[in-house]
Order: sequence, then C-alpha cells, then structure tokens
Amino acid sequence: MYAYHCDKEDLLKRLKKIEGQIRGIQKMIEEDRYCVDILAQLAAVKAATNKVGLSLIDSHTKGCVSNAIKEGDGSKHIEELMEVIRVFTK
Repeated sequence: MYAYHCDKEDLLKRLKKIEGQIRGIQKMIEEDRYCVDILAQLAAVKAATNKVGLSLIDSHTKGCVSNAIKEGDGSKHIEELMEVIRVFTK
C-alpha cells in the first residue's frame, strides 16, 4: 500500500472538486464569459492541482522514501523523488 492511502478520501474529494471546476470553465467558455473571469478560474484549478501534488509529494517523502532509507535502499528513492520534484515544478 502506498503512503497516500491514509489521505485517499481527501485526495479524491479534492480531485472531484477540480473536475467540477473544469466543467465550470468549459461552461464559461461555451457561454462566452469574460476572459479575466475564465483566467481566474484556471488559476484556481492550477492552485488546487498543485495542492494535490504537494500532498502526494509529502506522503511519498514521509512514507515511501523514509521507509526506503531505513531499509538501506534510499538513494534510488531519493533520486526518483528529486526527478518528480523537477518535473512537478516546471
């Protein structure tokens, strides 16, 4: 089981909210809403997805990476974590 399992319900709840926000943005475009309003909603979605990502990075670090270090196999997991952080922060 992965480290985020304890937060699974919260993560799914957040993702469902993001899904609703995306649908709202689609509707705004269909209704020819003001550009700035759409951009504000897109910024909110971006912030929400970043929160989900940071939560997963936190769980991964405190769970998977920490356990790997304790078991003596940390270097591979640390490098993997750093690569994820590089991709996530682009």
